[in-house]
Amino acid sequence: MKNILFDFISKYVSLSEEEKNVLLSLDLFHTVKKGTILLEEGQKSNDSYFVLKGCIRTYYIIDGDEKTTAFYTELDAYTPHCVINKAPSEYFISCVEDGIILIADENMSADVNSKFPKFEIMCRKLSEELLAKKQTDFDEFKTSSPEQRYLNLIQKRPDLVQRVPQHQLASYLGIKPQSLSRLRARIIEKKN
Repeated sequence: MKNILFDFISKYVSLSEEEKNVLLSLDLFHTVKKGTILLEEGQKSNDSYFVLKGCIRTYYIIDGDEKTTAFYTELDAYTPHCVINKAPSEYFISCVEDGIILIADENMSADVNSKFPKFEIMCRKLSEELLAKKQTDFDEFKTSSPEQRYLNLIQKRPDLVQRVPQHQLASYLGIKPQSLSRLRARIIEKKN
């Protein structure tokens, strides 16, 4: 797993052996089980996540229904809003699959960044990329029909269709599970 991490980091900055050893000494790697809740609504947190293996999702519970807002899979990073605004979380983060994730708290990140400024540069570049991607995804979601959303999902993230329960996938697309079933049937019918 460490090689996956170092390969990812090498896209942004090069690391010396000393820097690699510092990262490995931080006890960042955590094995998680499917169904594990990493963050609950109302909880405060200083943790950011980086998925090495598996899938995590963010969701709200509104009127008793789960509303999935995002899935994070291999090599996806996520810092919850509550870490940045120092307020209780408004949503949940849970594990869709068994996996291995890096969990770094704010103090750990600040310490590493002060010792090795290139990590701060890497984090800034990664944050800029993530922000641009989020904005593009949001714009695409807001301007698409449910069928277009599903087709975009199949094109851009086909793995999710196999990895994620249908009710979570439907919620992510902004539709009911029954509507997703009908949508899939219509798409198959159009192809034939």
